[in-house]
Formats: sequence, structure tokens, C-alpha cells
Amino acid sequence: MDDLFSFAYEQQGGSGKQKPLAARMRPQTIQDVIGQSHIIAPGKLLRRAIEADQVSSLIFYGPPGTGKTTLAKVIARSTRSYFSELNAVTAGVGDIRKVVEEAKERLVMGGQRTTLFVDEIHRFNKSQQDALLPFVEEGTIILIGATTENPFFEVNAALLSRSQIFSLQPLNHEELKQVIDRALRDVENGLGELDVQLTPEAQEHLIQYAEGDARRLLNALELAVTTTPQGADGSITVTLDVAVESIQRRAVRYDKSGDNHYDTISAFIKSIRGSDPDAALYWLARMIDAGEDPRFIARRLVISASEDIGNADPQAITVAISCFQAVELVGMPEGRIALGQATTYLATAPKSNAAYNGINQALAHIQKEGHKPVPIHLRDSAYKGASKLGHGKGYLYPHNYPFGYVQQQYLPDGLDIVFYEPKEFGYERHIRKFQEERQKLANPKKSSWE
Repeated sequence: MDDLFSFAYEQQGGSGKQKPLAARMRPQTIQDVIGQSHIIAPGKLLRRAIEADQVSSLIFYGPPGTGKTTLAKVIARSTRSYFSELNAVTAGVGDIRKVVEEAKERLVMGGQRTTLFVDEIHRFNKSQQDALLPFVEEGTIILIGATTENPFFEVNAALLSRSQIFSLQPLNHEELKQVIDRALRDVENGLGELDVQLTPEAQEHLIQYAEGDARRLLNALELAVTTTPQGADGSITVTLDVAVESIQRRAVRYDKSGDNHYDTISAFIKSIRGSDPDAALYWLARMIDAGEDPRFIARRLVISASEDIGNADPQAITVAISCFQAVELVGMPEGRIALGQATTYLATAPKSNAAYNGINQALAHIQKEGHKPVPIHLRDSAYKGASKLGHGKGYLYPHNYPFGYVQQQYLPDGLDIVFYEPKEFGYERHIRKFQEERQKLANPKKSSWE
């Protein structure tokens, strides 16, 4: 009965301009899809599978508005299998069993397979996912799942092993511009029947507001156009002020590929290096508000933890990596909390660039002087014939000596140099003291900094 009423609704025009712009502009074929060229460009595996109607079970993973449902609908139109849909928010095990029973009947009676699209599949609990598993495994249904959450955390391993996982990316600036252009040109489904004049500043603001989400962009564009009165010539002019007012968000001057992007991340890292947590939080908030990729911010925190803090607080790198993993796991907006925690931890941690300087100097030395042989007593003596060559002979095992230390050559022959010079604060002061105590037993080495 639902299909009958849906058909009648569409026949009466319910599927036309009464639908939101984002729904009307949903691509109908694989050629119409904007973005995701890494998986659907001509010649790519998924593109070939769709065109050949050889789609196996799939899981689409990505942020909202990147085309997960769109790709499922495209597959629905191109496949000879029966297409069925469930939303994991409202569906239960009973709904799954009903779909499966109908799929079995279809397969037995007419040899037709069933493609089941499960939106927000991460909302299915373990028992619901387990209910799907045997029928995916035996081929009764082809599963297409869509999720905004990392499927490796939210979908059980058995389903994952039987599915191909495709990660969808937020649309970039140029792709979002294509979405706007298509909507303004399309007379049948878009806004092409209206004379819409969109200023460059307004377009830029809408694109920044969308943050890679095509649906969000089209909703904002539709609101801006439909709430703007026509001018005397019948045209509708959407200015920056109109765009800002219609979506109730101020304009942010921030180009993620331009100078402002690099200047802001530079100010952020330098504020952490300068031990100013308030300034660091300010620049962090500016990047988040402007739609900066949180993974980019998290990666820079990991770098800062080693470059600017190092062994002055060895826990800093652990905090930064945990922050990166947390952002990957929970996404935004909640990921901002982990970013804020890591930022304040790093900004207030003791600072040292000794490890950073050490590896750079070691690399510079090797690039200048070349590779020197490993001393004979440090070579591996475990493999066949090594002991006959004298490998390992004369090596002193430090654990056999007091305090686990014995004076011994570790650098190549003829090389006496210091790369790592710990600072006198933070945890490195303990490292420095330990080194000084050991050096009392060894000959002084010349510093590479002198």
C-alpha cells in the first residue's frame, strides 16, 4: 500500500518542485555525480562494477552530504536486482527478517537477487547486524550500508569481511561550485527558471558554510533564493549580506588553500610553542569555525608534540596521537573537545627541541659524510656463519654490569660526536643528569653544536 500511495503522490506532482532543492537535484546516473572521483571516475573499480551491474556488498563511509545515499540510488537504477531500503534508526530485526523472506521468495520464484540499502547502518546493534550476516554470506541479499561513523568500529568484523568499503570525502571548493552552477542552470529540477544573480562573495560564503556537504549547500542556496524578493527586472540578486542573513552565520574570511590557512595554522603552532594556551585555543577555534579539516589540525599537534616538546614531556606525543585517534573515531563537532584538550596540554607542557635538532643533525651528518660500517662487535651474530666472521665478538651486554651500563663503542669507528643534547628542564633534566653520570665513566665527546 505504501508503494501505491507513493506512486499516486508522484503522479500528482509531489515529486516535483514541492521537494527540497537538494532532493530534486540528487544525481540520477553515475555520470551526474559530482565528487568522489577517487572511487567513481571512469575506470575505477566501483564505476566498472556499477556499469556492469556486478555490484557486491558495499559499505559507504563518509561525512553527511558526500553522496552515500546518492550512490545507493544510482546503483538502484542501474541494477537488475530488486532494490529495498531500510533505515537503521527505525528498523528492527523484524523488518530485516521480512526483507530477507521476500528476498528468498524473489530468488526462488524468479531468480532475482535483492539489493538492500541500509542507511545509518552503524545504528544497527550487534544482533541486528548478525541477523543480516548469513544472508549476505550466502548471496540472498546484496548489502549496501551507509554510515558517517568509522565502520571498523561500528560494523562487526564478519560483515566487514564480506563487504567492500569505500570512503567518501567532503566535496572540495571546485566541486561545491559545480553543485551551485548546476542548480542555477537546471530548469526542470533546479532554480534555472528563475533569474538568479549570485555574487562571488555570496557564493564563497555559501561554499564555506557548506563545509564539503552538498546537501547543506543546496539547502542554504534554496533558502537564500526563496527568501529574496525579485528586483524590478524580475531577477533575484543574492549578495553576501543576503547569504549571511539567510543562514544566520557571519562571513568568515578563511581560504583553506590560501595564505590565511597557512597563517592561521602557523599562529596556532607558534602559540603552542610559546606556551600560551589562550592564544592557541583562539586560533584553534578560528580554524574549527572556518571549517578546517580537524584531521589536519590533529596531525600538526602530533608534529608539535615531537618538534617543540619532545622528551621534556614524553607523554605529549601520546596525548597528541590519542587526540588524532579520537577525532577519527567521534568526528565533529565532538572532536573539538579532544582538540582543545590536546592543544592546552601541549601549550602548557615544558618545551624542548633537542630531539628535533638531534635527528636533523644526524641526517645532515650522514648526507655529508656517507654511511660508515657497523662496528664488528655490534653486528648480528645470530645468522648462519656470522660468528665465524667475528660478528658480535667483544660485545659487552650492559645488563651484566652495575646500573645496566658499561662503557663501550656504539658509533662507527673514528666518529665521536653528540647529536642529542637534552635541555635542563622538564623530564629532560633527568635524562641530562643520567647522561652526565654515565659520561663520568667515558671519554668526553665533542658537541656537534660547538
